[in-house]
Amino acid sequence: MLETGKSYTQEIIVGPKDTALAHGSGHLEVFATPAMVGLMENTAIHCLEGMLEPDTDTVGIEIHVQHTKATAVGKKVMCKATIVEIDGRRIRIEIEATDEKGTIGHAIHDRFIIYPEKFMSKL
Repeated sequence: MLETGKSYTQEIIVGPKDTALAHGSGHLEVFATPAMVGLMENTAIHCLEGMLEPDTDTVGIEIHVQHTKATAVGKKVMCKATIVEIDGRRIRIEIEATDEKGTIGHAIHDRFIIYPEKFMSKL
């Protein structure tokens, strides 16, 4: 059963595969915005685990992200997702990413509950 207030936190150590240089989103070896967005979306998915009806899943439909500070390779990044709103099949999740120095980014992410078999048959 879905409920607001549920949260999930995970952490990573920024590695060479997570950099702007590796993602093609810049030339520096710092935590890339695309890597942060991927971590945020993955954290949101984990936040929903065990709360969905059988034979359902979610897809991301919107994300508003701000990446406010750089993080060096080898540093720890923590990401926390919290369910803040449920409107029918739409779930809104607030996400914050931090490193050892404080907040590095935040997002509002909407996911939509789908029936995978039906969803895939429309492709």
